[in-house]
Amino acid sequence: MIVFIRIAAALCFLAVALGAFGAHALKSIIDRHGMLEVWNKAVFYHFTHAIVLLLLAFFGTTNRGACWLFCAGVLLFSGSLYTMALTNIRWLGAITPLGGLCFLAGWAWLFFAPRPNG
Repeated sequence: MIVFIRIAAALCFLAVALGAFGAHALKSIIDRHGMLEVWNKAVFYHFTHAIVLLLLAFFGTTNRGACWLFCAGVLLFSGSLYTMALTNIRWLGAITPLGGLCFLAGWAWLFFAPRPNG
């Protein structure tokens, strides 16, 4: 599961970097589009699921499906919100729910996945 540790580390790095860039270097663009709340929501879900991915990486292959679903969720959910906030292309918001479904499916995976000890 070392691959998920590396992916999680990269996603956490990006979440911090994008949060900082959004608050400073990109703030004028994001404010001009009226998307600060959208940007912050993208960072929150991105960072939250990257941390969960890191934790799951230490629990073995049972959670591999959830790990991939969380990766897809970050890409689709947060990625579409980041892009929308920077470009003001509002139809990208139609992609966001697909990422949300990936997050939900990942959490459902964790709920229903068989556990080694019962």
